[in-house]
Amino acid sequence: MFKKLGLLALIALQGFWGFSQDARLSSLSELSLLTVGTGQDLASKFGHSAIRLQDPSLGIDEVYGYGTYNFEDPNFYLNFVRGKLDYTITRYPYKYFERGYILEKRWIKEQKLDLNLEQRKAIVAFLETNLLPQNRFYKYDFLFENCATKIPEVFEKNLGKGLHFNCDYLDNQFTFRQLIHQNLAVNSWSNFGIDLALGSVIDRKATPYEHLFLPAYVYEQLKHTTLDGKPLVKNESVLLDIPTPKVNTPFLLTPVFWLGLLLLSVAYITYKDYSQQKRSIWLDVSLFTVTGLAGLLILFLWFFTDHMATKINFNFLWAFAPNLIVGCYLFKKQPPKWLRMYIFIAIGLLLLSVVLWLFKVQIFSILMCLILPTLLLRYLFLLGYFKASKNRIIQ
Repeated sequence: MFKKLGLLALIALQGFWGFSQDARLSSLSELSLLTVGTGQDLASKFGHSAIRLQDPSLGIDEVYGYGTYNFEDPNFYLNFVRGKLDYTITRYPYKYFERGYILEKRWIKEQKLDLNLEQRKAIVAFLETNLLPQNRFYKYDFLFENCATKIPEVFEKNLGKGLHFNCDYLDNQFTFRQLIHQNLAVNSWSNFGIDLALGSVIDRKATPYEHLFLPAYVYEQLKHTTLDGKPLVKNESVLLDIPTPKVNTPFLLTPVFWLGLLLLSVAYITYKDYSQQKRSIWLDVSLFTVTGLAGLLILFLWFFTDHMATKINFNFLWAFAPNLIVGCYLFKKQPPKWLRMYIFIAIGLLLLSVVLWLFKVQIFSILMCLILPTLLLRYLFLLGYFKASKNRIIQ
């Protein structure tokens, strides 16, 4: 949904040509929406939207795109995680835009807009004003401030009350999570990671307008949009006809394989421990440490970032941050007496997460069907083991 701000974009920021707020365009000028297909890496899994300006009499063929960023920004990764990274609008020649997507093997579709000269001038002047240094940067939000959401915003601010988005084409309204899942394979680490990081706030149904955070829905919406009673789109074409390649991830690299292997391994080790009346300390420390670290990440994204989609995340019930501290006590052969009560609480939190899932308070990753039994099995073993150890000490 957003593109890396590389050398070409940096050059574009210098401007190949410029407009004042009174954009000078000829009667042959045209504006169109460009929609780009999905790519291979997570940053491009949701497509891209941009606005194209053509004016053959002036030799202009440029693309305006929101949602670009610069890897060279100070503290790039920290600001990205905290939701404080500045994104920007850029403008650069269409030939570079197309060349980049040829290399990425992503299709481009174009919808030419039925606008009069004054309307085209107003939109271009607005975009050029956005390009000014004092206006160029904005705080990115995956759901509400991205390359796709900016498109209807541009049209609304410049085409007036005659613009009407007809949303009747939507047969179903989806939740934000369902919309995200439409672009990701179920058995993928990216899908699992997103479901882990994003909270229950994305499990509400998106309004028809809110569906427009995805470029594919902006593309469909424009087909059903009118301006002063006439269709906004006058014709469509495919500029780059590149089929979206199917990614066949080897099963041995998928989360189902590794999480399934974890479940079987924990079940086998737990059975051996139960049979031999011993405890594999390394396994307990590992499980509690990993879930504790995951819990810390969830709490960080919830309370210490500006990301709205990571709020109220009930994954913290099974990825319980205090597990990180408890993991240190599990190094001991005879952990403290209060640990048995802690295990009781941890089991209760696991069951509570299942209840919240069943009542759709938050939809967890389907891969939790492997993780929750893994943890429950080991917690139940520890509960019995510590009880038996207490009885042996009393005797």
